[in-house]
Amino acid sequence: MRKKFGDTIAIILIILSIIYLVNPGFGFFEVLPDNMPIIGNLDELAASVILIGSMEFLGVDIYRYFRKKNLADKLYEEKKK
Repeated sequence: MRKKFGDTIAIILIILSIIYLVNPGFGFFEVLPDNMPIIGNLDELAASVILIGSMEFLGVDIYRYFRKKNLADKLYEEKKK
């Protein structure tokens, strides 16, 4: 029951953060206006952190797309071919 509740909250947070980042209101609704120097983009940063954290909670390893492959991984992939 507890795991299912956590998964539900994570999915809701993913949906809300994607909606906030896509910004369907064309900037009409902003927590912090973007024209404020430095702190104007902190709300988008927070939404991105929530999105990545929620995806990790559900088991999606988003960092694997950004990791550099080491020599052992490259040799293993060449050997498989």
